[in-house]
Amino acid sequence: MTHQKKAAKKFKLNLMTIRKWHWMSSALCFICMLLFSVTGITLNHAGSIEASPTTTHLEGVVPESVMTELVLAKEQKNMELPEPLLRWFSDTHKLKFSRTNAEINDTELYLALQRPGGDAWLSLDTETGDFEYESTSRGWISYANDLHKGRNTGMAWIYFMDVFAVACIIFSVTGFLLLQRYADTRSQTWPLLAAGLVVPILFMLFLIHS
Repeated sequence: MTHQKKAAKKFKLNLMTIRKWHWMSSALCFICMLLFSVTGITLNHAGSIEASPTTTHLEGVVPESVMTELVLAKEQKNMELPEPLLRWFSDTHKLKFSRTNAEINDTELYLALQRPGGDAWLSLDTETGDFEYESTSRGWISYANDLHKGRNTGMAWIYFMDVFAVACIIFSVTGFLLLQRYADTRSQTWPLLAAGLVVPILFMLFLIHS
């Protein structure tokens, strides 16, 4: 096999590898890129999109038999809610908490329950057993917007977004390599690529105000 044939075969294999990585990363990115593109629009026009939050408010008293499970040490600042208390809220009020580590301030036990698209909180008097619970949901658009920002999503979603970002980088780089490969037969390749670079810079220099 001549040197030219070997080089041509090697180039063909490299091109096949680039194409393979490009379509694989495209498949991985498709749904999330669509989601992030749509939420990019909703975030840019958040002031024009009316939210219709719904709020659930509960008040009551935790039975003394359940309150005895709360054992507070002196100067304790936080604690894990005991299982009997969690079970009582679940059985009596159908409340299941995404986190169970609560803050303690004097006689008040406060549990913040932040989540994408809303938030909730629980306040419990450790002496009387009086509690107050409130949950607010701001709708699906707010939920999707918070996913876009990684707000109150937990580390699992943050790590997922990191993996998604890497897939987008692979998709972009392999796309550029394919553009470079076929640029000779597609005359608009480099002008369009240049426009993709120059237009955002012009916007940043002249149309973005502090």
